[in-house]
Amino acid sequence: MAIKVLVVDDSSFFRRRVSEIVNKDPDLEVVAVAVNGKEAVEMAAKLKPQVITMDIEMPVMDGITAVREIMATNPTPILMFSSLTHDGAKATLDALEAGALDFLPKRFEDIATNKDDAILLLQQRIKALGRRRVYRPSSLSTSSSPEPRKTSVSASDTYSSRRPFSSGLTPTPAATHSSASPDRHTPNNTSSSISSIRASGKQYKVLLIGTSTGGPVALQKVLTAFPANYPHPIVLIQHMPAAFTPAFAARLNTLCKIDVKEAENGDVMRPGCAYLAPGGMQLMVERNGITGRLKVVPGTPEMNYKPSVDITFASASKAFGGDVLAVVLTGMGADGREGARMLKSVGATIWAQDEASCVVYGMPQAVASAGISTHSISLDNIAEAILKESSRG
Repeated sequence: MAIKVLVVDDSSFFRRRVSEIVNKDPDLEVVAVAVNGKEAVEMAAKLKPQVITMDIEMPVMDGITAVREIMATNPTPILMFSSLTHDGAKATLDALEAGALDFLPKRFEDIATNKDDAILLLQQRIKALGRRRVYRPSSLSTSSSPEPRKTSVSASDTYSSRRPFSSGLTPTPAATHSSASPDRHTPNNTSSSISSIRASGKQYKVLLIGTSTGGPVALQKVLTAFPANYPHPIVLIQHMPAAFTPAFAARLNTLCKIDVKEAENGDVMRPGCAYLAPGGMQLMVERNGITGRLKVVPGTPEMNYKPSVDITFASASKAFGGDVLAVVLTGMGADGREGARMLKSVGATIWAQDEASCVVYGMPQAVASAGISTHSISLDNIAEAILKESSRG
C-alpha cells in the first residue's frame, strides 16, 4: 500500500512539482495539498497522512506553528523544506525542535529542472519517514529542558528558544524496508541493555559520533548528558548543509555542559569539547603528538556526503588506531560502515543505535548487520553507556 502524503506550501508551483515527484513513485501517493499551516492542521486531523511535507514561511499560519499543533494533536512524520540561508537554518532547527523529523533545502531549480538526484532524494526521504519506526526519547521534551551552561551567547548566534528538540512521536510498528545495504553477516541488531555493557578499561583518545536523518534530536539527547569534564575530545559528523552547521553547533553549545563548536581547520582537539564537521566539507582527524588536530578540506563533487562519516572515521583509524570509541546513530543509507570497518580492523570500539529508537534504521543497521558493531543501544541509554566506557576510573 502506498504511503499517503500531505503536501503543504503556499506556492502553487512548488505544490504541483512536489506532488508530481511524489506521485511518480508507485510507493507514494499525495492524498491532499494545503496552502497554509491552518489547512495543514485540519487536513492532518481529517486525512491522517503518513508523512507531511511542510514549508516554513506561509500566510495564516507558518510551518513551525503548524508542526507544533500537528505534533500535539495528530503526531505525524514531517519533512520540512527550507531555504539555504542563516535565517532558514534557524527556522528549520526551530521546526525540528517543534517536532519535525527531517528537512530538505528548498532548491526550486532542482525541482523545476527535474534533476534525477533531486527527485530520488525527495522520494527516498519521504519513504524513509513513512516506513520506519519513529521514536520519542524518554527524557527529551520541552518540559525537561536542561539548564544551559553558557548564558553569554548573543541572540544572533542562537535561536528564539533554548528548548531541546523533541519528536513528539510515539513508536509505530517498524516496517521491513531498509535503506541500508548491509553485508552478508549475522546481524548484531539486538538491543543491548545498559547492564550488559561493561567498561573495557581502554584509554581512548577520541569519541566519534556519526549520524544523518534524526541526528539533531539524537545528538542533543546524548551530548546534554555529558559533564563539563568529559575526558575526551568528541568529533561529530552530521549530514547537514553548510548554512546549517554553524547554527546547530551554537545551539548545542548553549544547551550542553561541554563546549560545542563548528570544527575549523587546524583545531587542536581538547577534552570536553565537541567539534561539529562543517557542512559541505570533509573533516579529517590527524595525530598531533599525544593529542589530535582537525583538518577541514573541500569535498569533491563525486562524494555523496559532505561531510562523510566514512572519511572522518577512516582518518581517525590512521591517527589513533584502536584508541577510538565510535558510535553510529540514526540515519538513512550506509555512510559510516566502511570507516567503521577500518576502525574495527585496528582495534577500535564500534557501537550502533538500536532499531527501535532510530528515526531511520539505515546507517546503524549497516554497521550492525555487517558484524562491525559490538552493541546496539537504545538512544535513551547511549550517553550512559559512553560515560561508563569513557570512565578512567
